[in-house]
Amino acid sequence: MKTKIAMIQMDIAFGDPAANRRTAEAKIKEAADQGSALILLPELWTTGYDLTRLEEIAEDMEGPTHQLLQKLARDYSVTIAGSIAERDRESFYNTMVVYDEQGGRLLKYRKVHLFRLMDEEKYLESGDTQGTFHLHNVPLAGAICYDIRFPEWMRTEMLDGARGLMVVAEWPKPRVDHWRSLLISRAIENQCFVMACNRSGSDPNNTFGGHSLIIDPWGTVVAEGGLDEEIVYGEVDFSEVEAIRRQIPIFQDRRPDLYQ
Repeated sequence: MKTKIAMIQMDIAFGDPAANRRTAEAKIKEAADQGSALILLPELWTTGYDLTRLEEIAEDMEGPTHQLLQKLARDYSVTIAGSIAERDRESFYNTMVVYDEQGGRLLKYRKVHLFRLMDEEKYLESGDTQGTFHLHNVPLAGAICYDIRFPEWMRTEMLDGARGLMVVAEWPKPRVDHWRSLLISRAIENQCFVMACNRSGSDPNNTFGGHSLIIDPWGTVVAEGGLDEEIVYGEVDFSEVEAIRRQIPIFQDRRPDLYQ
């Protein structure tokens, strides 16, 4: 059975959660009206990389952004994913969440690999758990931006049988070729669907690359956005993964006893 995916490649208002929630709400409605079952938002979509103001603009896991996503997921009977600046007492995290059609939280994944080129390590704590979860009994894995440069981490998430990798990002335009190449590689080497939502537009320090992608387990691009703000649509059939993995059984042929 095919699942329709929508990736909201939005420009993010720097440090303005209220404005970004309004934008996301309108675009989630549009994507739901088009029959999407799974909707992805970019990395840190409520705040952008306004990390120096996290004390003011980050929120806990019961904050207004989470309440909005739960409501929209219920109202439109869709699953919604994206990452948000999370406050946990005196610490801050870049946290990916997934809410199902009933508004239940399927995932809370704190970004493991912090990106020094955008000063994440100065303001954020890193996570220490995997981003795996089940959507309608289909095992999936979540990752955030810089994570995709670590194939050993992606493989760790895939070893429990995940059939798809969901990526949310703020990937800069100068390295958008890396973005495409890395995502295609992750799809091929893990024989899984990759659904990767990047932002568009600019902030005070960076211009972002868009090019949100859906890639099949053979590495074929199913759907791809451009540079500008848009909703990128595509369909995936997670049942195809098992047949491909039987055809070329890389997971059975691994030699982890030799890997250091």
